[in-house]
Amino acid sequence: QVQLVESGGGVVQAGGSLSLSCAASGSVLSLDTIGWYRQAPGKQRDMVAIISATGVTNYADSVKDRFTISRDGPKTTVSLRMDSLKPEDTAVYFCYARIRRSPLSGWRDYWGQGTQVTVSS
Repeated sequence: QVQLVESGGGVVQAGGSLSLSCAASGSVLSLDTIGWYRQAPGKQRDMVAIISATGVTNYADSVKDRFTISRDGPKTTVSLRMDSLKPEDTAVYFCYARIRRSPLSGWRDYWGQGTQVTVSS
């Protein structure tokens, strides 16, 4: 079993900051890309920020220069620092990871349960 355990999120006023963390646990042999997606009510789930095993980052244009993603510890934990938050950042944020569980298994995508981020105007 693989679990992505998310923490952080909450309610903040526009212009404020929040941090999210996600830790992968369980049968994790290798972890490739890890990061965050978000889904606002009535909208599709979109990529926010991801980081590869080699540290290459990719941000959505809407969050560039405001959000910072980092990979910590044994590289199975990812953090997202969100600054200068806007009401349009309000969404459920989902942790994502591409994981290989054993030498004989292929790569699979895993998702966390999601954490709510609400930015009030």
